[in-house]
Amino acid sequence: MSIDAQGLIKPHSSKFSLLARCLDATMVILGLSLVTPLHLGEFNTGSVASAFVAALFLQLLGEFVEIYRSWRSESVWAEARQVLFCWFTSFSLLLLLQGALRMDQGILLWPAYLQWFALTLLMLLGWRFIARNLLYRLRALGFNTRRVAVVGSSEIAQETARRLLDCTWGGYRFAGFYDDRQLAERAATDERRLRYQKGVVEQYAGNLKQLVQDARSGRLDSIFLAMPMNAELRIQAITRELTNSTASVYLIPDLFTFELLHARSINLNGIPAISIVGEPNRGVQSLLKRLVDLIGASLILTIIALPMLAIAFAIKFTSRGPVFFRQTRYGLDGKPFKVWKFRTMSVCEDNDADIRQAQKNDSRLTPIGGFLRRTSMDELPQFFNVLFGNMSIVGPRPHAVAHNELYRSKINSYMLRHKIKPGITGWAQVNGWRGETDTLEKMQKRIDFDLYYIRHWSIAMDIKIVFMTIFKGFSGANAY
Repeated sequence: MSIDAQGLIKPHSSKFSLLARCLDATMVILGLSLVTPLHLGEFNTGSVASAFVAALFLQLLGEFVEIYRSWRSESVWAEARQVLFCWFTSFSLLLLLQGALRMDQGILLWPAYLQWFALTLLMLLGWRFIARNLLYRLRALGFNTRRVAVVGSSEIAQETARRLLDCTWGGYRFAGFYDDRQLAERAATDERRLRYQKGVVEQYAGNLKQLVQDARSGRLDSIFLAMPMNAELRIQAITRELTNSTASVYLIPDLFTFELLHARSINLNGIPAISIVGEPNRGVQSLLKRLVDLIGASLILTIIALPMLAIAFAIKFTSRGPVFFRQTRYGLDGKPFKVWKFRTMSVCEDNDADIRQAQKNDSRLTPIGGFLRRTSMDELPQFFNVLFGNMSIVGPRPHAVAHNELYRSKINSYMLRHKIKPGITGWAQVNGWRGETDTLEKMQKRIDFDLYYIRHWSIAMDIKIVFMTIFKGFSGANAY
């Protein structure tokens, strides 16, 4: 396929961006024009004004979050989330504006508004899905493709190549790795075949001199520099050579050097910066998780109110002391709070420098304390912590202050678990890592699962953990 055929769309990218904007505005207006006659009998002046204002808001927000850029390298779900955010925000702004201006005439009722919102969202996502499917088919035939190369042979170079190959919808044609080192020496060895079977991509295309020649001759469209951080001088030299070509050059930072936690890029007054340790679910995601927590905790407390009352009476009549046990734990951003539990021991400790975890046949357990701990019923009062905002239904279990101070110096990245609210149940617990952590290795495994949860958090994952908790999370061999 010739270079001209490969570049069929790129020269007209600005026109396609304009077309996308026009399609979005059309979908907003069309959506309201289809809904309005069903409720008001006609598409009147008030409806026309509402449609145009909503379309204007969508255009402005679309510019702000860049939904009209190229989505070649990103999944359809990533684009859909941005479109949903823009349309939901535009729709909300319209409602606020109408309320502030008291625009009563020609205004729809709530059912009609919801129909407009849903229909327009379907159309906004629908034309994008059709466009992506069409581009996918064209790229499969060799049109609108990009011939890409990766410079380097390190782990970040391998990961970059894997991501490019996994991006099947993007029309990327992987030309191979260019490097003067390691890769060239073993390109024709048996190790190449063995490593490829293990999921490691090895396709040697040439040294850096060959890279420059291929780029200048137009055989490469995009080049990804994926080299170690200590190769600064080599990166600068390669970049200078590549400026005499028309290839797009991207620098892939070697982030494998760090323990990444939701890395994000920001613009620091004109300077690009990458957060090595990010915040998993702030902003809209945080609000969504909080809403789920409030609804879930309220429903659960309504259901378990009588069982909790029965447990409270049982504790009071079988042992001396308070019904509830409150202990200081570290929560979001390491801020202390009081966690609520049913008392299961005759001795109550808080902030003791040598807190002893419950063990098998522990003499401190009350007559029903062992049963409550094995079934995790002692944790039920923590749904009040969820309502108070100290905890979430799903998240890393909060540890005693003394344990935090002990393990933060012994386990790498231990305190990163406090970048999210602690939970009543968590990924570590449903995978068997609950109860006593009498060795450093057991605590390390719990932390590994906690960090995995934080990196991969989603509402769907929370729902999965809740169901796993219902079926196997309330009991366990290590819970005493």
